Amino acid sequence: MIPAGENLKKLLDREATRINVPEFAQSDPVQFPRRFSKLQDIEIVSLLSATIAWGNRKMICNNCNRMLDLMQHEPLAYVMDGAYETLPDDMNLHRTFFARNFKYMLRGLRSIYSAHGSLNDFATHHHVGDDATPSWRLVALMQHEFSQANGGMFDSRTLPTHLDGTALKRINMALRWLVRDDGIVDMGVWNAIKPAQLFIPLDVHVGNTARSLGLTTRRANDRKTVIEITQALRTMRPEDPIFYDYALFGLGIESKK
Repeated sequence: MIPAGENLKKLLDREATRINVPEFAQSDPVQFPRRFSKLQDIEIVSLLSATIAWGNRKMICNNCNRMLDLMQHEPLAYVMDGAYETLPDDMNLHRTFFARNFKYMLRGLRSIYSAHGSLNDFATHHHVGDDATPSWRLVALMQHEFSQANGGMFDSRTLPTHLDGTALKRINMALRWLVRDDGIVDMGVWNAIKPAQLFIPLDVHVGNTARSLGLTTRRANDRKTVIEITQALRTMRPEDPIFYDYALFGLGIESKK
């Protein structure tokens, strides 16, 4: 996949720069949190949009719009006033994500926002940025809060429960939006985690592209593979390795044509 005479870093820099442009947001779920200016609204919509970001992109975007309509485009107010409790549990929001999962998630967020000014403040309070794998540490903390807010129950539709193995793709994608701060597509509204601490949002296509480029030899799309790919990307851009998520995405799309 690497053209003759072009090294890997040069290829990734070129492809990431080509894809990481404002127009990218027009057809990507990142468009939804970008509509808001209040930190808490951005956080809520980032988590919800990333949570259902699997499958057909047009369907994902249509269903993100449906969730915003349910929240009357005031995410924080909707979370805090508990209006979601009237939704029927079996109402389908996206594929296997139902209102019961939506309500579970918003109860957990309400608990966090009741005790902390924002999810960023929650992460700062718990020193998430001091952890070697901050995204997994953040999810462990959120799992606890969500469970406590839902009578001790866990819901893997909202947050993965097997943290030793999960690639944590959806949360790593939401954190890319919240943390990266180049002012192009990602919003850079967090300071609890630095861009250098992010991990690649790994799905099947990104994994296959990474393997074809020699960024990993592992076959499974799991936590160890995420760490291995990210470590390889850090050797080329230590301050912002997940810039190359755009390159892996773009090259993956090209390989399917």
